Amino acid sequence: MNIRTPFRQAALALALITGFAMHTGAHAQSSDSLTLYGRLNTGLEYVHAQSGGSVTRLSNYRSVLGFRGEERLGDGLKALWQLEGSLALDTGAGSSFTNRDTRIGLAGTWGTVFAGVWTLPYTSATSGFDPFYPTTAGYMALMGNGSASISDNVQDTHSFDRRQVNQLQYWSPAWAGLTARMAYAVNEETVASTGAKPSLASGSITYELDGLVLTIAIERHDQYQAKGTADLGAKIGASVPWGALRLSAIAERLRYDTSSGGLTRDAWYLSSTYRAGPGTVKAGYSRAADGKGASAERIGALRSGADTGASQFTVGYDHELSRRTTLQAFYSQIDNQSRAAYEFAINGAGAGTGQRISALSFGLRHQF
Repeated sequence: MNIRTPFRQAALALALITGFAMHTGAHAQSSDSLTLYGRLNTGLEYVHAQSGGSVTRLSNYRSVLGFRGEERLGDGLKALWQLEGSLALDTGAGSSFTNRDTRIGLAGTWGTVFAGVWTLPYTSATSGFDPFYPTTAGYMALMGNGSASISDNVQDTHSFDRRQVNQLQYWSPAWAGLTARMAYAVNEETVASTGAKPSLASGSITYELDGLVLTIAIERHDQYQAKGTADLGAKIGASVPWGALRLSAIAERLRYDTSSGGLTRDAWYLSSTYRAGPGTVKAGYSRAADGKGASAERIGALRSGADTGASQFTVGYDHELSRRTTLQAFYSQIDNQSRAAYEFAINGAGAGTGQRISALSFGLRHQF
């Protein structure tokens, strides 16, 4: 594959969008908009895994390039659109122009509705509670059972931290600090071996007031493991400011239906950030309990039985060089119990069962 092709596509799309905006400028209302935005995020990592030794590597932390805009249609109604794709800052390979949050929709006093590829409410409800999201050290290693940066109903059947294709979403307007988000991923895929037609539903309710954030989220996966099964994720979270300090906490339960029985696992996550001048000290800790239930299967990193849990500890520091450019450093370590094999959800390290893996990173992030 010619790795230049995605970038040529992006350049062509930018030229077309810019040309369209210039061509229609005389006819469009003054409130129409077109915004170019992005994030370039990378780190030089020293990674160690007991099973694979050590390696020094340059890792990409989900760098993105996007375009978004809106058009006011009158009577409080407006059209929304967004095109967002990934950039492989480390290798340049595998980049795509619309494989991230991409949508078209309408917004009014009643809320926002759109169709496309988008992060699910279950994921977005708490991703901001993790100061290392979305890097190698992200909490998705344990929370949510991995990360699916883009998936349909059959490609990834275990992760509850996901961006989903072929979906509809509704966002409510804010009412007394409360907002709700709901999503449905239509059952247009079919599992060839069983004839199952899986689908997904996701929702969250969030309360925000003076920096305090409280949230609850639920997501259901129908027929992901087999016909007649349903997997469920549920979590609650809170983030509290206290001067320059912010503390966040999440508790989560995942339940899977498998052909050999049920599989349930509880997990929790704590994080803190402390702002000091142009710098921020960050820390996070997550703990996955043993899996429980009759299931003999392994779903993602989850399995039933004793010594199937793990923990992850991360510390880091960000130093702002400007409003948009930040130096970053972190150290993250995952300790697996004797029958567990949890792995970094982004930029895996080759974790073996019962082993410890770690990553030390020094990087740079720029947002525009």
